[in-house]
Amino acid sequence: MFNVLTDAAAAGGSGASMLIMLLYIAVIGGAMYFFMIRPQKKEQKRLAAMIADMQVGDVVVTTSGFYGVVISITDDDCIVEFGSNKNCRIPMRKAAIAEVEKASAGTEG
Repeated sequence: MFNVLTDAAAAGGSGASMLIMLLYIAVIGGAMYFFMIRPQKKEQKRLAAMIADMQVGDVVVTTSGFYGVVISITDDDCIVEFGSNKNCRIPMRKAAIAEVEKASAGTEG
């Protein structure tokens, strides 16, 4: 296929070579979309759904790597309790949460 395109470019002059260049740009743009942009949007949707489904009692991992338990949730923020001393409660943005692990029903008490 490449030979056919280059032969057409040689025979047709600059108009055909311009068409080949635009074809290359379109192929590279399509590859960038499927290998870079589409997976990133998919991950953003997954993260947004995970944060929207977050509830009090869930174990979370922050973007900085800290593990904690959610004790309160508002629209944009949540309060997370870190450590075992039950006094380290920090308000943080929901955007700072990287992972959510659902609280299991049998571990309380």
